[in-house]
Formats: sequence, structure tokens, C-alpha cells
Amino acid sequence: MGGGVVLRLGSARYVVPMAQVAEVVHVPRTTRVPASPGWLVGLANWRGRVLPVLDLRPLLGAEAVPLATSARLVVLTLDDVEAGLLADQVPGPLPQGEWTVAPPPPTAASAAADLLAGVLQDDGGPVSLLDAAAVLSLGAKAAGR
Repeated sequence: MGGGVVLRLGSARYVVPMAQVAEVVHVPRTTRVPASPGWLVGLANWRGRVLPVLDLRPLLGAEAVPLATSARLVVLTLDDVEAGLLADQVPGPLPQGEWTVAPPPPTAASAAADLLAGVLQDDGGPVSLLDAAAVLSLGAKAAGR
């Protein structure tokens, strides 16, 4: 893996491959979409485009507490699909290196298992690798694509 951005969702750490991260910004104001799923916070204006803003904490089993000032939006992009991913905190990058990625634990909830590409170890312990394509498919679904 060629490096990534580490983010915290609840007490767990996740990483998204650097190649799919457009930028990390403060959480923007969002407009709620009526009758939307719980993981869709709403839509935001990002550089003149409509950006679905996702909160994966309910899908990953993390407690959805109010966001602190340390919260950030990680804007993901892949094949012209863009979505913002809320993070309780973005501690920084995961350095490039030869990482051994193990399969996600079989105990992961099915919704979580669909979003995880595996687990790797760094000095701080396990880090779950988010499948950017799976996360962005939620964003495309939210945007009606």
C-alpha cells in the first residue's frame, strides 16, 4: 500500500489509501436529505459541487457522539465519484511502506465487513483498511448515481 490517511471513528483507527483522498477539511455545513439512511449526514457544497457527506460510525459499530472541533471531513474520490467521510479525528498519514494486510476479522458485522478491505498493523496497533470503492458506492447511492 502506498501510504494512506489515518482517521478515527469512535475509538477505532481506520486508513484510506492516499490515492483516493482528495483533501481533508473542516466539517462543512450540510443539508439533510429527508428519508435518507442514517449513514448519510446530508449534502454539502464542495468547491461548487454537491458532495454527499457520510458517517460510517453506525455501520462500523462505533458510537455516534456529537462531533468535536477536532472532527474532519475526508473527501474521497475514485473514477469521478466523490464523497465526504466524517472522521472524529484525522491523526495524520500512514507512511508508505510494505504493509501486510490481513483479512477483516470474521466477527465484523456484515455492513462493516463490506466496507473493510483488511487489517494492518503499525506501531500504534491494528488499523482497519477501508475499501474506498465500497465507501464511494454508498456516496454514489446517496447522490442517486
